[in-house]
Amino acid sequence: MALSKTDRRQRLRFRIRKTVSGTAQRPRLAVFRSNKEIYAQLIDDVSGKTITAASSRDKDVKATGNKVDIAKIVGKAVAEKAVKAGVDTVSFDRGGYLYHGRVKSLAEGAREGGLKF
Repeated sequence: MALSKTDRRQRLRFRIRKTVSGTAQRPRLAVFRSNKEIYAQLIDDVSGKTITAASSRDKDVKATGNKVDIAKIVGKAVAEKAVKAGVDTVSFDRGGYLYHGRVKSLAEGAREGGLKF
């Protein structure tokens, strides 16, 4: 029996999470992509806390253009918040999504914002 799209993504996600984890010095930049929106958060897996987060639904993110452009803005926003929190290096967790399109754009925006990964 064929796996559904979400089951396939969950399997990929768990495989990625085996190797990628975040610490206070190097948190995990987790990405979630829905059909309409995109979300990114920095997570310290040791203490189980979210350091900072940004999404396309935030008030400070001016959502103009297509979804790929918006993802880049969200990446810059999460990077800006991370730098304020004293974080400059992260582990990128693509969350089972292909590194392509909106996920790639968010990563490039985060790099432009000052994060290293």
